[in-house]
Amino acid sequence: MKIEWTVQKKRGNHRPVLKYSIELESFEVDLAVPHVVVDAAIARPPSSWRSFCYPGEDERGNGTLEWYRLMTPSHKMGRISESLTLPWRGQSNDFVDVKAAFERLRHSFETMLKNAYESAPLQIVENLDLSEGTRKHIASGVASARILSAVGF
Repeated sequence: MKIEWTVQKKRGNHRPVLKYSIELESFEVDLAVPHVVVDAAIARPPSSWRSFCYPGEDERGNGTLEWYRLMTPSHKMGRISESLTLPWRGQSNDFVDVKAAFERLRHSFETMLKNAYESAPLQIVENLDLSEGTRKHIASGVASARILSAVGF
C-alpha cells in the first residue's frame, strides 16, 4: 500500500488542506484484503466546509473539534483520493498528528494483510468409485450380460 499526502495552507486566516491518496499494490489486490477504517484519525474543525477561520471563531475560539475517519480502498477499488480541511494552526507547521494517523492506518492494514496472506491456496480433487461390496454383488450379472452381448444375444 502506498500512501501519499500533502498539506497546503494559504497565507492569512485560511485553514490547511490535507490531500491524500492511497493505492493498493497488485499483490494486495490479489489477496482481496478488506478495507480498513481508523475512526477518530484526524481532527476536523467545526464548519469544516469553510476554507478559513477568523480569530475567536470555531477552533480559534471555544469550538470543539470533531474527527475524520481514514480508510484504505477496498480491493475492488484499488485507489482512493481525498481532500480534508484541517483545523487552523497558527504559526505551527507541525503535522505529526497527520503522519501518526496514517501510520496507525498502515499498521492496521498490515495486520489484515498478514492475516489474508496466511490463508493459503488449495485445490482438492477427489474421486469415488463403486465400493468393493457392490462390485462383487453385481459382477456376475454384468459379466453374463457382456458375454451374451458379445455372442449376439
